[in-house]
Amino acid sequence: MKKVIYNKFDKHLIETLPRVSFPGRIITIFTKDDVSTAVDYLLNCDILGVDTETKPVFKAGLSYKVSLLQVSTHDTCFLIRLNKTGMTPDIIRFLEDTKVPKVGLSWHDDILGLERREKFKPGYFIDLQNIAPKLGIEDKSLQKLYANIFHMKISKSQRLTNWAADQLRENQKMYAATDAWTCIKLYEEMQRLLKTHDYQLVKVPEPVAPVQAVQDSSEADKTSLSKERIKGV
Repeated sequence: MKKVIYNKFDKHLIETLPRVSFPGRIITIFTKDDVSTAVDYLLNCDILGVDTETKPVFKAGLSYKVSLLQVSTHDTCFLIRLNKTGMTPDIIRFLEDTKVPKVGLSWHDDILGLERREKFKPGYFIDLQNIAPKLGIEDKSLQKLYANIFHMKISKSQRLTNWAADQLRENQKMYAATDAWTCIKLYEEMQRLLKTHDYQLVKVPEPVAPVQAVQDSSEADKTSLSKERIKGV
């Protein structure tokens, strides 16, 4: 039986789905020496999932630099605390690498955020938002894409927490690792579906405007038309 996917996934159904969590080991990186070791390890992998986190802003006029760069393999995720390590030469080496595919979502925005710390020439990055339309999927968010493809929920409860905190909580670490890891999962499954055509796309009907709204719109059109006639008199 072919996998059923939708051009748009109903956001109200996401809360009913089982939650997905990264199943591997999570390693937090605080020092420049550890960054070098982590980058050496990561650039020997076949594929990576990437994401960033920034301390949220709740007051106009404030802004913060990217605090965390998370990079995941299939079974290990490195959480690189950029607010502690800074943009070391090894991090630049990782970001400019052109050999290992690094999969993210809306990665252009992440690159802009990282470049606020230090300029670099982006290497081999793949954006899931460029692949989803090939399957007929119109949704852009990671949560909706994962719910659509795997029928599981990525929790977003930690998104607006303090990513520049001295110590990250365990649920923050799991959130960050899950976001990066699910990018790999989505990419590999999307590529499989594109190659095998083992899916059926269901187009969700556009919502129909309520009758009253249609009537109100019609009355507004009549009023506008009457005004135009008056102007022409």
